[in-house]
Amino acid sequence: MKALSIAATGMIAQQLNVEVISNNIANMNTTGFKRQRAEFQDLLYQNLARVGATSSDTGTISPTGIQVGVGVKTGGVYRITQQGSVVGTGNPLDLAINGNGYFRVLLPNGNNAYTRSGSLQLGPTGQIVTIEGYTVAPGLTIPQGATDITINPNGEVLVKLQGQITPSNIGQLELVAFPNPAGLEAIGSNKFLETPASGTANIGVANTPGFGVILQKFLENSNVNSVSEITALITAQRAYEMNSKVITTADQMMSVTSNLR
Repeated sequence: MKALSIAATGMIAQQLNVEVISNNIANMNTTGFKRQRAEFQDLLYQNLARVGATSSDTGTISPTGIQVGVGVKTGGVYRITQQGSVVGTGNPLDLAINGNGYFRVLLPNGNNAYTRSGSLQLGPTGQIVTIEGYTVAPGLTIPQGATDITINPNGEVLVKLQGQITPSNIGQLELVAFPNPAGLEAIGSNKFLETPASGTANIGVANTPGFGVILQKFLENSNVNSVSEITALITAQRAYEMNSKVITTADQMMSVTSNLR
């Protein structure tokens, strides 16, 4: 009775599907979060009668054969990098990327991480940092006594000091693009690491070909759609229930066989 093991693979697959959907829903309000989608593939098939096999001495060919599948498996969990909506905050260090690109973050171990979350702060020395205190590349420092901070769409940071009429340009924030951003490895805290699947990081300037525009006093919302996720959750729940029903039915059929006299 292969239906038992087949339905079991279906229940395992839908359990993973629900876990992915629940993570999406949990991060509906996470800045810069990108929703994920589970992809499934059918397992190998048992060829009880091979397709195209000769079916008689006269050379006739079996048009279909008999192939019986043995279930489903998870092919991957794909990250959808679609742009999220942007919302105004009024905070001069809140930045949203409208388009392609990531901010580069310098981790304490010397490695680079990448993020779409532009909720930035000032460190104790005036450096522009993430909410964990990690430096945002290339490591710009706001002078003490600055009365105004302006970050233009190109990522140039302009500060106005007391007694100055013209703002001073203290540097330019970087953006990083990848050939396959869906291949980045998520490490939590809205950060990603480069992988062989993502391709090599391409460091560039905002508002140039291949890179998005930086919007000051805005943040990018999660791209999770609550209606779509709830619909997908209901579908996954029904699929799980149907697979469990197959197990119940297969058990009843085996019970009938074992009770034959």
